[in-house]
Amino acid sequence: MITILGAGAFGTSLAISLARTGQPVTLWARNGGADMQASRQNARRLPKAPFPESLTVIEALSDISHDGPVILAVPMQKLRHFLTENAEPLADRTLIAACKGLDLETHFGPVETIRACLPRANAALLTGPSFAADIARGLPTALTLACETTQLGKTLQLALTTPNLRIYRTTDTTGAELGGALKNVIAIACGACIGKGMGDSARAALMTRGFAEMQRLALRRGAQPDTLTGLSGFGDLALTCTSELSRNYRFGLALGREEPFDTSVTVEGVPTANAVVAWAEELQIDMPICTAVAALSNGDYSVSEALQTLLSRPLKEE
Repeated sequence: MITILGAGAFGTSLAISLARTGQPVTLWARNGGADMQASRQNARRLPKAPFPESLTVIEALSDISHDGPVILAVPMQKLRHFLTENAEPLADRTLIAACKGLDLETHFGPVETIRACLPRANAALLTGPSFAADIARGLPTALTLACETTQLGKTLQLALTTPNLRIYRTTDTTGAELGGALKNVIAIACGACIGKGMGDSARAALMTRGFAEMQRLALRRGAQPDTLTGLSGFGDLALTCTSELSRNYRFGLALGREEPFDTSVTVEGVPTANAVVAWAEELQIDMPICTAVAALSNGDYSVSEALQTLLSRPLKEE
């Protein structure tokens, strides 16, 4: 039995993919679970993606199974509160975070947050280049599963692999966390670049120099270099910086075009950028693109001012 807590687009898509194998899957929805169970679809988040027979939707967290892993498909900025609020039923479980970013107050990633809130739980992270719509449609997708131990990773890898989901594993939870978080910041920059009409060449430069910033910070935080060049780092960066299916990229587009953006849409790159600025100051690391994104997102810079700041930096070797 696999339990997924959170019936947003990504949580729902995982539930659909896993249930297609015939194994029982429970999807918890804070609101609207009864309607989803009756209609056999998530009409709001993933219309035209029917639920397999082995997928059950519930509304009461007390109804979740006591067996099997639990996937936490809740936004990063709500994860700490969710774990604290539901500590009793989750305290001794295997918890797999399916969110990306850094907690704005603690600067913890998903795995660190689980460890801090529920120290007896087994903590893991599912991350990588993926869009919910692709997973729900059964299109091939590869993800990284970051676990604290190799044995747990092997067990979960078998449980989460489906015909369209190929799971790779790593024990570098720090690198997987930071790759998934930092790429969102660079995606905002790339969206602003395209939205402002600066062109694909400028976007390629931002992606490349942004990736250098991602590596610079992640390595100082103890990540392994290979993790950042894998699915959870470079792979996720390539997808998020080039598609309008990415919320962070769309947010950047709106900034570049000086258009309003739907405030109900989660944009994890904004709090992550602010956390990165604090880290950069603490560790004395040069993070110009991330710093510019934080200023741009907070309304301290216009896109033109952010560009001028980046272009006026001293020339140096690559």
